Amino acid sequence: MSLAQVHYTSAAPGAEGSEGSAGRFTAVGAGVSSALLAEIEPLLRHELPGGVPDRPSDSELRSLPQAFTYAVLSDGSRLVARSAPVRDTGGGSDSASGSGSGSRQGIRFHAHAVHLPPGVPLPGDRLPVEAWRSPLWVSTTPAGAIPDPLTLPPGPTAVSEGLDDFAVSRGPWLAAVLADLRRASEAEAFDGRPVVLVERQCADVARWLGLASVTLPREGVERLTFTTYTRRPGSSASRVVGVLPEDAAAARAAGLRVHECAGQAPAAGTDDDVWATTAARIWRSRSPELFREARELPGEPFAAGPLAVTALCAGVALGPDGRAAAAGWAADRPYTLDAKRTGQLVEALTSPGIDDRTGPEFDAAGRLFGALEGRSPASVTAPLAAMLVTEAVRGGNGSLELPRRDAFVGPEGAEVAGRLGPEILTELADTVGSRSVARTVQLLRVARLLGVDGTDLLPGVVARLAPALLAEAAQEEVEGEDEGPESTPAFAPALLELLDEQFEVRTALLGALDRIAPQDPGAVARFLERVTLPFTGTQALPHLRMCAEVPGAMATLGGDRAAVWHRVLRAAGLSPFAEPLVLRTAVGLVWEDRAPTVEEARLLLDAATSDSHRAAGTWARLVDAALGASAAGTDEAAGLAHDLLRGYPTEIGGRERAGLLLLDLIRELRTGAPEPGWAERVRTLCARAEPVEPALRERAYAALVERLLAPDRPGAELYDFVHGDDPDLIAAYDRTARTEAVRTRLRTQPAYAADCFTVWTAHPHAGRTWPPVAAALLEEVLRPAVRAMAAEDVAEVEATVGRTGSSGRADAFRTWNRVSTLGRLGRRIAGRVRRG
Repeated sequence: MSLAQVHYTSAAPGAEGSEGSAGRFTAVGAGVSSALLAEIEPLLRHELPGGVPDRPSDSELRSLPQAFTYAVLSDGSRLVARSAPVRDTGGGSDSASGSGSGSRQGIRFHAHAVHLPPGVPLPGDRLPVEAWRSPLWVSTTPAGAIPDPLTLPPGPTAVSEGLDDFAVSRGPWLAAVLADLRRASEAEAFDGRPVVLVERQCADVARWLGLASVTLPREGVERLTFTTYTRRPGSSASRVVGVLPEDAAAARAAGLRVHECAGQAPAAGTDDDVWATTAARIWRSRSPELFREARELPGEPFAAGPLAVTALCAGVALGPDGRAAAAGWAADRPYTLDAKRTGQLVEALTSPGIDDRTGPEFDAAGRLFGALEGRSPASVTAPLAAMLVTEAVRGGNGSLELPRRDAFVGPEGAEVAGRLGPEILTELADTVGSRSVARTVQLLRVARLLGVDGTDLLPGVVARLAPALLAEAAQEEVEGEDEGPESTPAFAPALLELLDEQFEVRTALLGALDRIAPQDPGAVARFLERVTLPFTGTQALPHLRMCAEVPGAMATLGGDRAAVWHRVLRAAGLSPFAEPLVLRTAVGLVWEDRAPTVEEARLLLDAATSDSHRAAGTWARLVDAALGASAAGTDEAAGLAHDLLRGYPTEIGGRERAGLLLLDLIRELRTGAPEPGWAERVRTLCARAEPVEPALRERAYAALVERLLAPDRPGAELYDFVHGDDPDLIAAYDRTARTEAVRTRLRTQPAYAADCFTVWTAHPHAGRTWPPVAAALLEEVLRPAVRAMAAEDVAEVEATVGRTGSSGRADAFRTWNRVSTLGRLGRRIAGRVRRG
């Protein structure tokens, strides 16, 4: 099929009719409508760069940029065109009438275009960029107004000719440009902002497009519209445009993606586009045929895996990301490659000359080994296995997928074991340096794989590993490295693999954790919530079983901690009489961050003998319960303190013993006959119990002053109290004397009122604190009570004061009471006068 031709030429500068018109069509083939011509014209215009001579020489004219363009038109048809500067001869169909003079009157441009209807390819089904080198592009309009349709044959040579040298010369820019050309070729990726390639020669822009035509799939290349030269990249509708260095700044200012390939090479950096990086290495290795081979492999069009596998099998060296992509792709498709290419891939991945392997690369290699093991001969997989275990030992990669033990039978295994065994044993024997859990687990697993005997070192290794498990798991949780309190620590999968593989390690480690549990049962319980250890065998492990039981017990029984404690204790399978430490573990699990209540402490005390609590150390929790009891539980706490002092006379000392003695004194003050010197004992015990709990101090003061306010208290105790001049104790006495219970007793019991009058008037010179308090109590507490009494009750108070004191004391009461009576009488008279 012949294709319609279009010719377009510019008017020379200064020519008549040149102003406001870029040029004119000099020939249009059949089938190209006027509407399409209006769309085509802007694509064919050509703007010369700055600094062009007025009358250039032939060599200068040939060096001026030519625009080679490929565009898709609005009706789905396509246009392939070349616009080139030509010398104005002053005549012919290409000349403007009346060519005048101008600064560049000797130069015009001529555009020659081929129109491709929708669905019609170039001859030979060639790509548009392949027409770049065609000799049939012309610089003048053929004779005749409208030429007959001409057939455009394909270019004389393949587009890839000479591209190898060009790719090598553009090595620093290859990966970045190829990545952007790929994105520009995607169907939905183009956002109207072209990729700008800055070159000194527009032919080099065409060579970049030639690289893209070989590298990208055909459908992507056909979407890649372009022009190799423009001075206005920001307004171009093409996906790729070429500009000269002088226009690069304008392109950057327009916010376009600019690759200045004509300037200084960019600084070496990391490119995370593995496909583009791999494609660049293939070009630099002068192996473009590998792109066609890679497209025959399964995978997404721009997946790095197929390209990386093809490159490695052909001997092209790749970086760690490319090697990881190849190994990962092959691991997912272990049946895709034949035996020869599988061997080539493994050989490339395990080459001893590689020194930049990364963690992701080793992980991918581990997955590849797992996929090939059992499907490929041991001679193929052995290098992978050796590389993995060498990295596990020397590189410290704790996340590697290790091979199975049977991968190291035969001479290959003996060679690796002889090389790595001493290193493993030396590191495991180190008990001073820091070693993570993952590292220890990895060393133990590799030692087993290689048959390295570390039996003598196992006790020391496990003694160090067990507490490290708890510490690292807790640290991960605090730092937020996992997703929450129930997530699995990073080292857990490898740890469980180790315990499943090595019975002797499992037995030793579980025993060590069981011995640790009584010291910090809460930490062990939290660890077991996140790592399900296999301790369902014949080992007793009472403490681990209790730690594993507590979450379910708390979820089922809720706030009934006593019931939880019983259930957890039963999970141990041992009696606290036989193994007292189960008491400590159970108490630590249920009351980890708090003291038991007095009632719960009583339950614990009665559940085992004092010897069991003494051996377990749980008596200290009972002491905390007694000292931390609320005011409402004072009597129960005092009884508990009494029993604790009897049960643990030598264990309890210091401020705790003073606090319990204070509680015991409270009990005696309220229910018994304490030893003399109450006030002094309260002061002394409070001082010894410092820092004493405020509630306990308050309860002790209250018990003391309540007893001192009782009518049957010994006079000596009251005397000591008053003359002790303790402001805090006297203030507590004052507060209690003002309570409603005391006021009611004063109003209803004349004998009690007489006793209080005697006490509150008996020591007028006892220090500085007591006299004002006693005077205030007389006026503010006793006087209102006496006023409320009947006359006969007042007389009884007076008589009682006289009997228990002296006639002088009785006279003092009458005088005190008369003042009160006169005061009432005077107020009544004053009220009547005011009313009159």
